[in-house]
Amino acid sequence: MSQLQITENDHVRGRPDADIVIVEYGDFQCPYCARAHPTLVELQQRYGERLALVYRHLPLGMHPFAEGAAEAAEAAGAQGKFWQMHDALFEHQAQMSPAQLPLVAQQLGIENGRFQEDLAARRYREQIRAQADEGKALGASGTPSFFINGERYHGDSDRESLTAAVEKYL
Repeated sequence: MSQLQITENDHVRGRPDADIVIVEYGDFQCPYCARAHPTLVELQQRYGERLALVYRHLPLGMHPFAEGAAEAAEAAGAQGKFWQMHDALFEHQAQMSPAQLPLVAQQLGIENGRFQEDLAARRYREQIRAQADEGKALGASGTPSFFINGERYHGDSDRESLTAAVEKYL
């Protein structure tokens, strides 16, 4: 997988040794990331263990809520609920705001005291910034930026384009 290795800090949905590994550098406030989300879920359902998804943070400055949402996802991840928070942030993107985060966490069964403490301390800020810096160094200038089996994908994030890109690797 060239320079894109899965690390212990990565959130991986699927087997790390799957035939196809898609690394997404994303932003929870980005409408194109939200548009790609159901397609990625669908592709993983279709290809099962042959496909793994990795999510890394690239919050964009134009999205004032993106960094806080990334921190919320990491705080949820510390309690084993990263993907549940990831999905909720994208599925309810239009209604999402910082005030919503504790409510979403509660609905997901996340321990609120620890969650709020992690957010207040900005415990995951540096990790998120390191991922964003790494993404930018690899050429991810916007979101979503995908790497499929280590190769930068330059196509659109719509269903047809992403599906065709994945099928090329099968």
